[in-house]
Amino acid sequence: MRAIAVLCMVEVHTAAIIPPEGISVGHPAAFVAAAFGGMAAPMFVAISGWGIHMSAVRRVAGPDHNARTWLRWLAPRILLLSLCQLLVNLLLSADRGGRFEWQTPGVLTLLAIGALLAPVLIRLPMRSRALLMVAMMATPLALGDISGPDWSWWERVGSEGSSEWLARLLWNGTYPAVPWLSFVLLGSLIYDLADNPTARERGIVLGLTATTVTAAVAAFEEIPWALTEGEAVLTFFPASTAFLVVSGTFVLLTHRALEESEVRGDEIGGSKRLAFLEPAGRITLTIYVAHFAVLGAVASAMQGEPRLDLVPAFAATIVHSLVWIPLAIWHQKYIPEISFESLLRKISQSSR
Repeated sequence: MRAIAVLCMVEVHTAAIIPPEGISVGHPAAFVAAAFGGMAAPMFVAISGWGIHMSAVRRVAGPDHNARTWLRWLAPRILLLSLCQLLVNLLLSADRGGRFEWQTPGVLTLLAIGALLAPVLIRLPMRSRALLMVAMMATPLALGDISGPDWSWWERVGSEGSSEWLARLLWNGTYPAVPWLSFVLLGSLIYDLADNPTARERGIVLGLTATTVTAAVAAFEEIPWALTEGEAVLTFFPASTAFLVVSGTFVLLTHRALEESEVRGDEIGGSKRLAFLEPAGRITLTIYVAHFAVLGAVASAMQGEPRLDLVPAFAATIVHSLVWIPLAIWHQKYIPEISFESLLRKISQSSR
C-alpha cells in the first residue's frame, strides 16, 4: 500500500505538470485524474502516519526508553523530512516553470509535524485518537475564510515573513497541519485496528453512508460533487470536511481491498500478488523526491511550449508513474544503501 500511495502521488504530480490540451472539468479524463488526486495524498499521509506510529510504538517498547532516546529518534526524521521538502521545492521551483516557491511547506513538512507529535499521540488511548481525528476533520467548518477558500495557487504556496510561512504550515497552505493531521491519526488507528476487523468494517460503513450524503447534497444543491478548488461539496484546496471524510473512507476501503487477512510484518495490507511492489514500498521517500527531479526538468523544458494532446500526455503520465516499479526493483538489488531511507537509518544509528 505504501508503493501504491507514492505511485499515485507520482501520477497526480505528472498530470499537473503535463496537462493535456483541451480537457475541461467535465471531461472523463479530468474526472479520473481528479479521483486519483483526491486519493493519492490522503493515502500517502495515512500510510506515512501508520509508519510513524509503528516506529514510535517500537521505540516506547525498547529497553532504553527516555527523553534522550526520543530526541535521537525525532531529530533525524524531522531534519530529513524538512530538508527533503526544501529539495522538492527547489527541484520544481516556480522560477524554472514549476509549482512551488522555495519556502513552501508541503506534505513532507506535514509528516515532520506528525513525527514531532508522535511521542504524545502514542500515549493517547485509541478512542481519544479517534475523537481527535473526527475533531480535526471538522476543523474546516471552524476555519472559514482563514483557510483561504478563494485563494489562487500562488497565494497558497507563497509567503512573506515567518508569520505567513507558519500560517501556511498550520492552516492555509497546501497540506496544513490543520486539518491534514487527521490522516496521520487515521494511519495510527489502522495500525491499532489490525486485529479488530469488525471496528474497521464499521468505520467503512459509516464513511460510505457519509459519502452517499455528500453526493445527495451535491445533487440537491446542483453544485459539483468534487473539485480541486472552487464551489463544490468536496474541495482539496482547502480541504473541506466532506473531502476529509470521503477520502478517509476510501483510504480504509483501499486498505481493506489490499489486505488478505491482516496487517503482517512491516507491510500494511501485504499480499503475495503485489510482491513486485515491495521494493518501491521500501523507498517511498526516495521515489517521492526523485520524481520531482524528473518533473522539474520537464517543467523547465516545456516553458513556452504548447500542451501535449490527450493521448501523448496520458501515455507520458502512465509511463512516468509505472517506471518507478522496475527502477525500485533494480535499486533494491544493486544499490539499496543509496536512498533517503538508508540515510535515515544510518543517522539514527550513529546518534545512539
